Amino acid sequence: MSAVAYEAAKPKQGMDKTALRRVLMIGGVAVVLAVSAYFYLMGGRYITADDSYVRANKLMVSTDVSGLIQSVNVKQGQHVEKGEVLFTLDPQPFRIALENAQAALAQAVQDVESNRAAYRSALGQIGAQQAQVNLTKQTFDRYAALQSQNAIAATSVDQARGAMVGARATLNSVQQAAATDLAKLNGDPNLPAEKAPGYLKAKAAVDEAQRQLDHAVVRAPFAGTVGEVDSLQPGTLVISAMSAFTTTSAVGLIGSDNWIESDLKETELTYLREGNPVTITIDTYPGRKWTGHVENVAAGSDSSFSALPAENASGNWVKVVQRIPVRIAIDKKPDDPQLRAGMSAVVTIDTGKRRWQRLLNE
Repeated sequence: MSAVAYEAAKPKQGMDKTALRRVLMIGGVAVVLAVSAYFYLMGGRYITADDSYVRANKLMVSTDVSGLIQSVNVKQGQHVEKGEVLFTLDPQPFRIALENAQAALAQAVQDVESNRAAYRSALGQIGAQQAQVNLTKQTFDRYAALQSQNAIAATSVDQARGAMVGARATLNSVQQAAATDLAKLNGDPNLPAEKAPGYLKAKAAVDEAQRQLDHAVVRAPFAGTVGEVDSLQPGTLVISAMSAFTTTSAVGLIGSDNWIESDLKETELTYLREGNPVTITIDTYPGRKWTGHVENVAAGSDSSFSALPAENASGNWVKVVQRIPVRIAIDKKPDDPQLRAGMSAVVTIDTGKRRWQRLLNE
């Protein structure tokens, strides 16, 4: 090639390189955008949250009666089943109270029988007194007839009148006593003792005394692990939680059933449904995974249950994404390590909806 031809070709090669560079730049950006769009549209299926913790039923088990601790049947860290005895109070005061209530119940039965007998006696007295009233009236009528004939002294007539009035007054008194006895029988002369008001009151006292005696033995309301028991020793005075409005002496109990509670952003709940599969990792056991599913989504945000909810009436309102508690059930296996309440967890929820599917639905 001559020098002239070479020189003529140089600008053309420079133009080709510039065009190629432009194509590569535009093509590279297009590829990046296409790949980014692909991953964006194919993503969004999973919700991951590290604001998650292992939860369990927790309760400070006490009793609603007061007394001295007689025995403590468990120790710290012991596993107990539902209904197992945790501790007992001295039952003697409760047994005495029960015996007093039972005696009062027996007395109530006797009172009903006594009122029934008194009413029957009053009915007999009414009959006898009515006969006396009739007799005194006949005597007065006879004396009054004789007085009209001036055949009897006026004093005798007055005495007959007084006897008749006295008999009537006595009859009225006996009738009032019979009415009182009948009222004590609730208006039924054949009232069974079990339906009498006095009996029902005494029976309620017996039931309450029996309940307190039963509650002197404190049992586990659910299966779990015992905690906070060291301060509870024989001889400790337990004050009724209902009287003190606080748990003064109790055994801590953490349930055996665990679940995961995760606070998710409200914007993540659009396609979250109960039953969605979940993958769970626990910080305590790195490299190990659990499976589970969404059990339920709370009906309100965390702030909805706050004792002092935020007030927006001041005009200085700033929108904050709310957190909604989500409960996740754990599918446990026999060889799974023990989970303890409060452990940190990371959950990944499969909603089954990718972004492109969401866009189509919208």
